Amino acid sequence: MLFDRVLIANRGEIAVRIARTLRALGIEAIAVHTPSDAGARHVGEADAALQVPSYLDVEAIVGAARASGAQAVHPGYGFLAENATFARRCAESGLVFVGPPAAAIEAMGDKIRAKETVSAAGVPVVPGATGPGLEDWRDFPALIKPSAGGGGKGMILVRAAAELPEALASARRTARAAFGDDTLLIERYVESPRHIEIQVLADAHGGVVHLGERECSLQRRHQKIIEEAPSPFLTPETRAAMGAAAVEAARAVGYTGAGTVEFIVDGATGAYHFMEMNTRLQVEHPVTELVTGLDLVELQLRVAAGERLPLAQEDVRLDGHAVEARVYAEDPARGFLPTGGRVLALREPGDPAGQAVVRVDSGLSEGAVVGSEFDPMMAKVIAWAPDRPAAYRTLDRALAATAVLGVVTNVPFLRALTAHPAVAAGELDTGLVERVLPGLLPAVETPDAVTAAAALVFHDQPRGDDPWEVADGWRLGEPAWTTWRLESRDGVHAIQVRGLPQEQAEVLVGEQAVPARIRRDGADLTVTLGGRGERYLCVRDGDTLWLGRDGASWSFTRHHIGDPGDRPGAAAAGDGVVRSPMPGTVLLVKAQQGERVSAGQPLVVVEAMKMEHTVTAPRDGVVTELPVQAGRPVDMDAVLAVVTAEEA
Repeated sequence: MLFDRVLIANRGEIAVRIARTLRALGIEAIAVHTPSDAGARHVGEADAALQVPSYLDVEAIVGAARASGAQAVHPGYGFLAENATFARRCAESGLVFVGPPAAAIEAMGDKIRAKETVSAAGVPVVPGATGPGLEDWRDFPALIKPSAGGGGKGMILVRAAAELPEALASARRTARAAFGDDTLLIERYVESPRHIEIQVLADAHGGVVHLGERECSLQRRHQKIIEEAPSPFLTPETRAAMGAAAVEAARAVGYTGAGTVEFIVDGATGAYHFMEMNTRLQVEHPVTELVTGLDLVELQLRVAAGERLPLAQEDVRLDGHAVEARVYAEDPARGFLPTGGRVLALREPGDPAGQAVVRVDSGLSEGAVVGSEFDPMMAKVIAWAPDRPAAYRTLDRALAATAVLGVVTNVPFLRALTAHPAVAAGELDTGLVERVLPGLLPAVETPDAVTAAAALVFHDQPRGDDPWEVADGWRLGEPAWTTWRLESRDGVHAIQVRGLPQEQAEVLVGEQAVPARIRRDGADLTVTLGGRGERYLCVRDGDTLWLGRDGASWSFTRHHIGDPGDRPGAAAAGDGVVRSPMPGTVLLVKAQQGERVSAGQPLVVVEAMKMEHTVTAPRDGVVTELPVQAGRPVDMDAVLAVVTAEEA
């Protein structure tokens, strides 16, 4: 018998996605949230919610589950999903942990132990070593990995023996700091590797099946970006062999529930080797759901409730092709630094008519604040179609219809990546993104004469009965030009406009006056410059205007810098102004007000998402403003310091 009430020990898009299945099954969904997450979407979509101090607080979450009357806890992924202590505490408290036994989590959580376990079961593994004597390794190139780690943290590629001692020391430092365990292993590095993983399901009655593979080779710094199912590389014979190996790996540790066995596949020979097993639901599970027609969360719940798997291996069928893109709050043009802000307007793509399918797994809602406390992934856009080219075309259209105004995202980068010829041809490996990265980074240029002078300086000039209140620049002879400063991500623009947007206005482009009009329909804005019209999603936040189109977004902050008749040409604002490249916390202040500094000298260190960024002086001069303190939070683009030239 299934549960009546399940607590979701997670947040964001995965909590919303789990709640969707619980609702379909008639099971009450209980959410947990931290104080800062009280208004989050996953809280609003649950049947009840309880506050906890942290999503990592085992005792608080177990206590919340018991207080809510929940019979089971679904951990989602991340946070406590692969925490054996949490799984044990649930069992000790009479709660069903919707996941594998604690012993299986421990067996697969240690990379060294996992390799030994699956190798004994006959699963091929990459040749490697651990323990003392790593300094004597001579099979290069080689990859060093922290045994207790994940997510690519601490992994170092070593090409020659001379690099090995320093690489080992660096990996140990990272592993000790990140995981509290500096045990390492070293493996032969597979050139042109493809990252292919197999989805497995196991029940408590000995039933184990696999649901085919997912290709996860499109990565940056060992972090997946786009995943698809099935892989364009595997033959039916290799798929069957890898699936059987994954099933044996799951059997070797007494696995139950949904899990993923990850393999490194040699792109030249097709040889595959076990890499690790993720003992939880994966971020990319929707592509498997779309090609199999199965709900993995429902199957997790049924297995956790003691039911047998409802299908045998011969019942598994793969239909069509699915591809998923991860939408992150990050700025590719600024080195993929995390971004943040309040979601001012949100458009997520719907399911188009015809044979294609679009699915969005999202934790976003208008008004939500995207901060630096959590992982920057906000949503996933997933497309299914009868074949791979159609699936990618559908994904591109869905990304173009995605708009998150108020937060800079990676959507333009995702569209560029999906359109790359190597991706279209299925010629993938885990190093492809890094090799072609410069050509994928979208320019941060502002379109169309500073987007028709930021929609004629926010198109809100008053129009009353008193002609002296009409801000159209009227004067004898001809309308006057009004000069504004518009700040955007690509710099500061001194622009001139005259006239009213509702009638006939003009923007000065160079020395030429170009007709400009705007027409608003709800949140949609059509900007016409010189006869060419573009449609944008539009929202205003005080003195900042956000515009979105084709998956990209632009923001403009306005400042009036002149009386009618002024001409552009003033010095760009912000010279010497140092701004925070991301929302986060000031870790260190390395300068003092009044100090003479040189261009490039470190001033402030900002930390976000466990990433440190050192902000430096933009020029020689004196620090005339330093309005920050160590330990204090800062918003993206907040002023950290002002460096004034000494002659000024």
